Amino acid sequence: MLFLAAVIQSVIMEMTDETVTCSSHNIYPVPQVTWATDPPSAQEALENSTIKTTDHKGLFTVVSTLRILGNLSNYTYFCSFISADKTQVWTASRKIQGELTGYEGHTLAIPCVAPHSLQNFSLTWTFTKSSEPTLIFRYDTKTRQALNLWEAQAELDQELLPSGDGSLLLLKPDIEEHSGMYTCTFSGLQSKHIVQTRVNITHSSISEYRLLCFCRDLNPVSPVGKEK
Repeated sequence: MLFLAAVIQSVIMEMTDETVTCSSHNIYPVPQVTWATDPPSAQEALENSTIKTTDHKGLFTVVSTLRILGNLSNYTYFCSFISADKTQVWTASRKIQGELTGYEGHTLAIPCVAPHSLQNFSLTWTFTKSSEPTLIFRYDTKTRQALNLWEAQAELDQELLPSGDGSLLLLKPDIEEHSGMYTCTFSGLQSKHIVQTRVNITHSSISEYRLLCFCRDLNPVSPVGKEK
């Protein structure tokens, strides 16, 4: 039976607390899968389980799973699907950052930097509290068009975007409205990089300190031992 090549069309990466999985569907011939981390890991630490199945047309679905190394936030994970003729390399990468704490009403920067140089990419920021993600910001380097749905609440430095720095600034975060999961996604040619950060907004320690001082001023304490 004669098969025509079915090119790689996408690579999907998913993470749990214990594993990271990459998958791609409807491919022929079967591609090669490679894994890497940043910081780099020894090759033996990157041993993975890769399952290849075919459908009734002979097209492959490839699912590759790697165990998380150490703490979830220690590494950025990369998986690459390489076509049999080496003409295509699709790469997906993901970074789960440690929880970020900010203070109510005080500007907070949520870092998001692409792991390598990208050209003609799009950037999106979304926010998830308890249900479906909400779009915050979208930017396309080809059109240089930006859409900011949180104009009074968040902003990016668009001059830094071409260099791959898509960090988000929360301008006056609110405890109820802005605590949750923030997801930054760089989408380029045959590549996608995702950074997820859980943000916890708390009461400002500065405000509490000022309130404490104000209360003390209203209720001065008499010096010990002073005669009346």
